Amino acid sequence: MKKIYSAIAAASVLALAACNSADKQATTLSGLDPENFVADVNGKKTALYTLKNDKGMEACITNFGGRIVSVMVPDKDGNMTDVVLGFDNINDYLPENNRTDFGAAIGRYANRINQGRIVIEGDTIQLPQNNYGHCLHGGPDGWQYSVYDVLEATDNTLKLALTSPDGDANFPGKIDVVLTYTLTPDNALDIKYEATSDAPSIINMTNHSYFNLNGNPNEAITNNTLTLAAANYTPVDSTFMTTGEILPVAGTPMDFTSGRVIGDDIDNFDFVQIKNGLGYDHNWVLDNPGNDNIPAATLYSPTTGIVLEVLTDEPGIQVYTGNFLDSTVTGKNGIVYNPRNAICLETQKYPDTPNKPEWPSAAISPEKPYSSHTVFSFSVQE
Repeated sequence: MKKIYSAIAAASVLALAACNSADKQATTLSGLDPENFVADVNGKKTALYTLKNDKGMEACITNFGGRIVSVMVPDKDGNMTDVVLGFDNINDYLPENNRTDFGAAIGRYANRINQGRIVIEGDTIQLPQNNYGHCLHGGPDGWQYSVYDVLEATDNTLKLALTSPDGDANFPGKIDVVLTYTLTPDNALDIKYEATSDAPSIINMTNHSYFNLNGNPNEAITNNTLTLAAANYTPVDSTFMTTGEILPVAGTPMDFTSGRVIGDDIDNFDFVQIKNGLGYDHNWVLDNPGNDNIPAATLYSPTTGIVLEVLTDEPGIQVYTGNFLDSTVTGKNGIVYNPRNAICLETQKYPDTPNKPEWPSAAISPEKPYSSHTVFSFSVQE
């Protein structure tokens, strides 16, 4: 895969320099100034790229961490509304200023690996431990803080590439990744992840956008209705690590199969899983793994009428209700991000899959490349 993108990289950079020069003169529909995303980070250039379609939808993405910065969609009254949290400049995304996952393409391994230990071909490997002794989102220096190379940037497509060397955060194998964002004519943001490795390893990528369909990050998402095509979930212990069980959601606060308001049971700490997750921070086992034609999750805001459908070919989806947003981070438009002001819908393998061989595999090898597909599809309900 590296051969594919290295052959076109030089031509792409020249073309991008020409096509983006005009974009720097104007703010985006979401009010972002692209000039505020131009920087040199670890010897590589960062920028903001704007995707648009004929219906007026806009998605702004930076190649720093492959992060979705803003997504503008129409609400029930036709007003264009930004539905993701983030920052309005590149400096606030840098880890020395804010350690956040806002909008990021997470890798090498999204979610948690128990005690940061994996075994590959008989070798025990110790990964960084950055969350209750576990390895979370690839460790403290995961791919969300890397600058991707830009292979292609058009009005509706952004293709990014990243090479992670053997031993990166102690993960084995050199991984070459291509990440493609496409804004479709029907108001969907399509994300494709592809990767190859020169040695046996593991990989589990996801997008970590924080959605607020209410259109106001000051307003909690607890009034939103969530539907999940998942009759089971993977419970966690008090360190947010999966126990290895797969339990039914029926009759519990984890049951979103028929749709329910998120806030109904989010503070029901009498239920041990809500207590352990400080709300919802769990992986649901999807009923239709591998089928990206059926919504895995549907989110609806009664405030704006905006509907988000998440489609994926992954076997699981982590639902995180912004429980750790702690009012210490100020985002776009000077808004302070408070607890439960957003929800993340992270399509992925189950947490700690490398240590639970009975669960869907996260293995990658020279003979087994990696691919993953997720679609965030937007519409309105009157």
